[in-house]
Amino acid sequence: MYLFHTIDEIRHHLAGLKKEGRSIGFVPTMGALHLGHLELVRRAGLENDIAVVSIFVNPIQFNNPEDLKKYPRTLEADMGKLNTTHCSIVFAPSVEEMYPEPDTSEFDFDELDKVMEGQFRPGHFRGVGVVVKKFFEIVEPDKAYFGEKDFQQLAIIKHMVRELNFPVEIVPCPIVREPDGLAMSSRNERLTAEERSIAPAIYEALCRVKESYSWFTPEGIGKMVIGDIEQNPLFRVEYAQVVDTGTLQPFHEWEETEHAILCIAVFLGQVRLIDNIVLY
Repeated sequence: MYLFHTIDEIRHHLAGLKKEGRSIGFVPTMGALHLGHLELVRRAGLENDIAVVSIFVNPIQFNNPEDLKKYPRTLEADMGKLNTTHCSIVFAPSVEEMYPEPDTSEFDFDELDKVMEGQFRPGHFRGVGVVVKKFFEIVEPDKAYFGEKDFQQLAIIKHMVRELNFPVEIVPCPIVREPDGLAMSSRNERLTAEERSIAPAIYEALCRVKESYSWFTPEGIGKMVIGDIEQNPLFRVEYAQVVDTGTLQPFHEWEETEHAILCIAVFLGQVRLIDNIVLY
């Protein structure tokens, strides 16, 4: 497994592999890797000749400076975990390497970025678009792997790839959960023991809703989930919204869409967690 820190190094190495006709699978991460990340890497390694993983805490997608400051940087531990996978190459650039000058790129995400995460994290998806575009230009992968926990991010990246005509296939990968149902996330490490013990209540509430959603309106489902979770005062729901899986826009009647998903963001203490469940 190779580790590169500069764009020139990884481009030179990948150029030789591409001349040999090797296919490239790419998994962008911000490090602090967990089993969810490793599942993406496993798939990338099985479905391609070469699996490339980036580890880069992207400052321009954080709208909260404290969140950026607290985000774990664990490159050595991450390398150890990747050694157990099909990973071939790790790209871990510095901020200065990725942004020698401020990047002023702007994107039209066709309203996908205006709801849910976009409403509460202004500028976040522009930062995601900037860094993913840069990585695609550097790595030039055949396939790129993204987890469905960040469902809105996945939809936005698919849109960007279509708009910019990137020759890369975006591969969605199912949410990987802990045995008690909590969606795996690097942020879970910041939960206290008490908070971690009650965190599965988020997914439990989503599952209850899926069993009976058709009895209620889409707006009613969101209110019901908020009331269910906030029975415990340690939780504060930022949003719980039913949207169309394609447009990410809310709707009023179930008949208005063929595919619906319930997305949620919850503060548990000081830690912000997101999750979702496809309703139909």
